[in-house]
Formats: sequence, C-alpha cells, structure tokens
Amino acid sequence: MKTLLYIVGPPAAGKMTVGAAIAARTGLRLFHNHMAIEPVLPFFAFGTPPFHRLVDGFRSRLIEEVAASDLPGLIFTYVWAFDHPADARAVAGWSEPFRRRGGRILFLELAAGQEERLRRNEGASRLAAKPSKRDLAWSRDNLLESDRRYRFNSAGEFDGRDDHLRIDNTDLAAEAVAELVIRRFGLNDGPGEGPGEGPDEGPDEGPDEGPDEGPDG
Repeated sequence: MKTLLYIVGPPAAGKMTVGAAIAARTGLRLFHNHMAIEPVLPFFAFGTPPFHRLVDGFRSRLIEEVAASDLPGLIFTYVWAFDHPADARAVAGWSEPFRRRGGRILFLELAAGQEERLRRNEGASRLAAKPSKRDLAWSRDNLLESDRRYRFNSAGEFDGRDDHLRIDNTDLAAEAVAELVIRRFGLNDGPGEGPGEGPDEGPDEGPDEGPDEGPDG
C-alpha cells in the first residue's frame, strides 16, 4: 500500500535526518520541507504572495505526482504549529491525493528538548541542505522566537489514533528512531533508493520551516 509519512515536530528536532534514515531502509522518498523553500528564497522573500504560491504549488504537485506514480510513497517533513489552524488544513489537503487512492497516511511526531535542538540547529547536514539557516545568530534567534510564539507538539490532537507515533528523540540517534517507526507502522524494511534522500550525519538536523512555511525549521 502506498504510504505518506509525515514527520512533524519543532524546528531542528531532527526531522530530515530521521526521514533520511527511514528512506534508506524503506524506499520511501524523502521530501524535506526546504526542498520547496530554498529554491524560492533567492527570488521572493518568505511570506510574500509569490513565495506562498510557488512553495505551495510545488508541494502540492509533487505529492500528487508521487501518489499517482509507481513509487512506494513519500516522507514529508513539516513544522506543524498545532495552534495555527491553517497548518491542519494544509496537512489535510496534501493528504488527499494519497487518501483517495487508498493509501496510508501516517504521522511521526518528534519531540526534542530545546537545548538539543539549538545544538542540532548548527549541524553540518542541516546547514548543507538549508542555506537559509547559515546565518547562525539569526537562525538561533528565529528558533527561540518560534518556540515562544507557537506550539509545535500535539496536545491531544492524536489521542486514540493508531496512525500516530510520538517519540522524544532528544537522546536517540536517527537510526534508532527509524527502527521504532518501521516496526510500529509495519513499513517495508528493504533496500532504500537514493533519489530524494537527504544527507544523514546523525541527529544534528532539524529540517523544516515554521508556521506558514517560514524558513525557521
């Protein structure tokens, strides 16, 4: 069955690195959020109407094409602000191409402590994949401000659901998290494929953006 696996959690929680570890074992393609964000930023500032149209359009089209393809599925990383209703609507919309084809929609939620996330925020793999994070002072301040303004972990939204797994990965390597996810959801555990995999240099990543696709994840 084709699978759409969301990896959500606060900025620099390790979503991209964990996604890469899962992709390497399952063949699911990794689509980390900055794959859509970084190409747009040299042309249009974050938050502007053209930025949103291009980022949203690319996300939607890529998810639609994967859902309609022979690929086994997709891993999509996203900084979901649970107190920001537009994010829940966005997730529901992205899920629809898989849902109407009978695919599985799964949610891995990472919860890592802020001190560890600040360390990962400066990790080599994160900075290599996300040029917008290379101003380290700005990126640190942005992470702290985002934590103050938004709630990035669930608080009852997934209660009683078997499509959700929450893991505190503050002290867990990406490979250990991948093992838990693969066993819990019964994902195919075989040789992964290269296209779409992100760099995997341990738990020093946190890819994503923030609410409304901001470059703060």
